Amino acid sequence: MLSEVTAESVQATLDNVWILVAAVLVIFMQAGFALVEAGLTRAKNVANIFMKNLMDFCVGAILFFAVGYAIAFGGDMTGLGRYIGGGGWFLAGDGVFTYGTLDKFVFFTFQVAFAATAATIVSGAMAERTKFKAYVLYSAVISAVIYPIVVRWQWGGGWLFQLDTPCHDFAGSTLVHITGGLAGDG
Repeated sequence: MLSEVTAESVQATLDNVWILVAAVLVIFMQAGFALVEAGLTRAKNVANIFMKNLMDFCVGAILFFAVGYAIAFGGDMTGLGRYIGGGGWFLAGDGVFTYGTLDKFVFFTFQVAFAATAATIVSGAMAERTKFKAYVLYSAVISAVIYPIVVRWQWGGGWLFQLDTPCHDFAGSTLVHITGGLAGDG
């Protein structure tokens, strides 16, 4: 038996498809970063740069799934919850924040794309300066802890979002780039 098609259900489906398309475009930025960084490093380091960018996404996605998403979007918004979330580890439970009619996994895919981008910004800053294992550890910490805490402050409903005049961020122009830039500068 087919369910009745309503304008709301069509709009919800279109919203989910649009966010998935946007997430794929952001994920393709990984390849763009890899190519830019490869062009700016010596030939002997190109394979290392490509591997770092691949690992940013692979390790970052697993860790953001396990803990980062819950830190960014889980738990209540009072007290310490304004600064760091908790709850909904491994995307479990209903307490994990989603946006409007978006499916939880669509929203997660969109958010993990930005988490990987924040970690990849660091890759360019550290090109030819660190060993691979040290970089993977650095990237893992950014994806699992540092970036999710910053996201919590605004997109997760935290203290920046709760200000009388809330902070506005357009498509990660503040959250993603300031996290990656400051981590790369440190």
